Amino acid sequence: MSRGMRLMAVHAHPDDESSKGSATTAKYVDEGCRVRVVSCTGGERGDILNEKLKGRPEIERDLVAYRRREMRAAQQVLGCEHTWLGFVDSGLPEGDPPPPLPEDCFALEDLDVTTEALVRVVREFRPHVMTTYDEKGGYPHPDHIMCHRVAMSAFRAAGDPDRYPDAGEPWQPLKLYYNSGHRLERLTAIHEAMIAAGLESPYTEWLANWKPRRRGRVTTQIECADYFATRDRALLAHATQVDPDGFWFRVPIRLQQQVWPHEDFEAALSYVPIHEVEHDLFAGLGSAEQADALARTGGLTLEYDGRLPEDLQETA
Repeated sequence: MSRGMRLMAVHAHPDDESSKGSATTAKYVDEGCRVRVVSCTGGERGDILNEKLKGRPEIERDLVAYRRREMRAAQQVLGCEHTWLGFVDSGLPEGDPPPPLPEDCFALEDLDVTTEALVRVVREFRPHVMTTYDEKGGYPHPDHIMCHRVAMSAFRAAGDPDRYPDAGEPWQPLKLYYNSGHRLERLTAIHEAMIAAGLESPYTEWLANWKPRRRGRVTTQIECADYFATRDRALLAHATQVDPDGFWFRVPIRLQQQVWPHEDFEAALSYVPIHEVEHDLFAGLGSAEQADALARTGGLTLEYDGRLPEDLQETA
């Protein structure tokens, strides 16, 4: 059903595309869908998080170039396309109070500037569906929050011929979703399965110190257990950011496949109705040709804007 469809995943930094929704990316690519990952920044102010690679001069003297090579490797694993949006990583301010953000950073860019940049990519690639983060950014990194704002703004502007007329022919993506990866329900289910299997759960401390956060509504579950190994290979391609012996890889893939064999998404905006829990991001769009025709149609009306219909409330 997804053959010929186009999906755009908008992320803040290189490696985000591999830790959020990458099994879904690999699944759709395998099914004949084109997937474009957009990295809003280059991760310029990131750190080397893998202790095994710290102190390596060939990495530390040009971390930006190294992370670009890592992104290319992850892209090859996933089989997706990729675009750098070209803005500068804001870094994660730490301290009490936190220091001000750098003047040149993505999070402080004019929204009109960042929207125009993403609209150009949208109109060039012509996605039927977009994914990004919720209004909290998934977690409160300033780049993730800005990524949400930019993706939402570009989704609304791309189909309007009066907005950014020099940025390409208008194209209206038809659905936008939030990634819903680290949900309490998922972590708890895997944690309990690990304990029941006599294994040490990597989530024990995390769950014990769990802080209330935005509670998303899962409207869409993509069965993608067969692609969990691909997801992990893509994440491992970002070697400076992930320890292969670390937290991310302590839960056996077979257990994950049995306990939580899907990736979760929350529908945020849609030009087609959403009346039931979906199992396809392209649900309701018909064929690629039908979706193309709809995306070119002016005057579309939002059918779903994040408010959960009654029948979804009962099954979500």
